[in-house]
Amino acid sequence: MSLNLIYYGKSDVGLKRSNNEDAYIVEPDLGFCAVADGMGGAAAGEIASHIFTKAAQDVFAETGPYSEERRMDLMQKTFGLANQRILDHIKTNPQHAGMGCTAELLAFSETSFVLGHMGDSRTYRLRNDQLKQITQDHSLVQDQIAQGLITPDEARRHPLRHVILRAVGTSDTPSLDLIRGKLCADDIFLLCSDGLTDMVDDEKIKHTLDAGNNLEQVTDELIEIAKSFGGKDNITVVLCKFI
Repeated sequence: MSLNLIYYGKSDVGLKRSNNEDAYIVEPDLGFCAVADGMGGAAAGEIASHIFTKAAQDVFAETGPYSEERRMDLMQKTFGLANQRILDHIKTNPQHAGMGCTAELLAFSETSFVLGHMGDSRTYRLRNDQLKQITQDHSLVQDQIAQGLITPDEARRHPLRHVILRAVGTSDTPSLDLIRGKLCADDIFLLCSDGLTDMVDDEKIKHTLDAGNNLEQVTDELIEIAKSFGGKDNITVVLCKFI
């Protein structure tokens, strides 16, 4: 796929966890990248997130035109396949009941992007010096923010901030957010697990992206900042820039 896109991704266990339940995949030749954050206990969460990235790899390996409509179709197919594989895994491994993952999957056509989102991992876009959170968390505290019951600052410290309302593998027909938009020169997309956003606010993220370093350096810096603020969870960052 000949698009002027550069990618970089990295995952870090953080400072408090003994294993990494996050997973990511970057496939420049297939025009997509993804981040998944496992839930349901150490072994099960790690399995769920890798089931998702493997499903994305399997689905996007299918040949065909890279139209926006085709990307939307592959997006829905990936989430459906991953969801079914996790449910099938639980049937044969009942000790893993409750496992699942949040997921961000970003794919590109010639002039546009398509994003699939489920859970509280996030995707941001930096464009014209403006950082925008493209996704909305599927979480209890986000619902309370939307209802005006708590402020975003209160949500960051809320005891139920990790209660997720939607995730891959937790129901037969989970609802998927599909977002699409046009690409502009120098757009930078950030996909990340909540191990980054729980520790680092949007202003600090924007400042780091604005520094003008290459994607590898920026990724490393974001992870190190999250760790400097406590690194309480696994931290996964994937960056993609449209040249």
